[in-house]
Amino acid sequence: MPQAQARRKHGPKAAIREENEKAILQAAEAVFAEYGFAGATTSRIAELAGIPKANLHYYFPTKEQLYRRVIDEIFTIWLDAAASFDDCDDPVEALTQYIHKKMDISREHPMGSKVWANEIIHRAPVIHDYLETTLRDWTASRITIIEKWIAAGKIARVEPRYLLYMIWATTQHYADFNHQIATLNGDKPLSDAQFQQAKADATQIILRGIGAVE
Repeated sequence: MPQAQARRKHGPKAAIREENEKAILQAAEAVFAEYGFAGATTSRIAELAGIPKANLHYYFPTKEQLYRRVIDEIFTIWLDAAASFDDCDDPVEALTQYIHKKMDISREHPMGSKVWANEIIHRAPVIHDYLETTLRDWTASRITIIEKWIAAGKIARVEPRYLLYMIWATTQHYADFNHQIATLNGDKPLSDAQFQQAKADATQIILRGIGAVE
């Protein structure tokens, strides 16, 4: 349904709420990415979002609720990227789609990735329960699929966890260390052509490493 049509259907109040939440979440990503949970303030987030602080607290009563929403947003996007594991039995196709989508997410949502990285670096003081439930369960389900590929002789015998860690590290590097990449690229972000080449090379290196392609 077109966005304008959806707004007419749900009314102007719903459209305003959607726009305000979007502005708040974008601002929160940027502030949490730069200052972390402890250093970020809702005043700074509200200022960046261009709304009164009282309005921010209307949508998100506490800083922790807003922080968890930001974390949930990026994690949900990552989960959606892994749908290829369930959609096909071919590890080449599944992993290619997953790696490409994860790298695209790093380019399109770099701040969300940095918020996640900062949280983990500090031993996940706010979302440790999230790691013990949602992330652990999701990882176990991906491991089961990878183990089936191994048992069927479709890829080499590798530790599934380490394969996932490698993919995460490789793809999220393009978000978490984008300043370093730009610096080494003549002080400018990767062009579209360079980024496509990076996706292709990362995919081929990983697939060859697990014996999925020649």
